[in-house]
Amino acid sequence: MPAEIQPLETPQQKTGRWHLGALGDLLIVMAVLVGVKQSLLPFTYLYAGPASTTSAMIVATYLLWRRGSSWKALGFKWPESWWKIAALTLLSMVAFVAATGSMQFVADHFFEKVGTSGRFDHVEGNLWAYIGIMALVWTHGSFFEELLFRAFIIDRSSSFLGGGLRADLIAVLFSSVFFGYRHYYYQGIYGALVTGAAGLAFALIYIWVGRKNILPLIFAHGAINSLAQTLRYLGN
Repeated sequence: MPAEIQPLETPQQKTGRWHLGALGDLLIVMAVLVGVKQSLLPFTYLYAGPASTTSAMIVATYLLWRRGSSWKALGFKWPESWWKIAALTLLSMVAFVAATGSMQFVADHFFEKVGTSGRFDHVEGNLWAYIGIMALVWTHGSFFEELLFRAFIIDRSSSFLGGGLRADLIAVLFSSVFFGYRHYYYQGIYGALVTGAAGLAFALIYIWVGRKNILPLIFAHGAINSLAQTLRYLGN
C-alpha cells in the first residue's frame, strides 16, 4: 500500500478524530453520483440514475481498495445465519412501510404527489421492459444503492466526523437527505421526502445491524422495488 494513503480505521481507533481522507472519499463518490446523472439526464431519463450508481460503485470500490479495505468491512459479507437475515429483511420492510407511510401522511397535506413522472410507464404490459427493469432493481436499485447510500456514505461521513454515536446519527441524517435528493428529479418534493424517510429508516438499521451484514437491507430494498414494478407491469 502506498505510504501516503491512510488506511481505514476501526470505529474504536477513529472515535474523536477528524478523518480528512474520509471526507475526500465521500466528496469524490458524491461528485460521481451527481455529475454522471446530471450529464446523462438530457439523453436518458431511465438510465441516468443506474449509470451514476454503476460509475460510483467502481470508484468507491477503488477508494476502499487503496485504503486496504473492501465492501466486506462495511457489511457486505456471507451471513452466519440465513434465518437471521430473513428476519432482519422482514423487519427492514416493516420499517420501510412505517417510515414512508408516516411521511406520506404529512406530505399529502403540503405537496402534490407526482408519482414517478412517467419514468416507468413503458413497463406496464411489456414483458421485456419488465425483465429489464427487474435487472435494474436487483443491481442499481438494491445492491448499488444500499452499498453506496448506506454503507459507503454513512461510513465515510461518520469517519470524517470522528466516529461515535453522534457522528453516526449525523451521517444517517446526511445520507437520508442525499438519498431523498437523488429521487427529486422524477418524483418531485413529495417523492423526495418519502424516499428520504425510507432512507432514514434503512440508515438507522444500517448503524444498528447493517455494519455486521447489510444483506437484509439489500434484500428488503430489492423486494420492495420488485413488488412495485410487478404491480406496474400488471397495470395496478
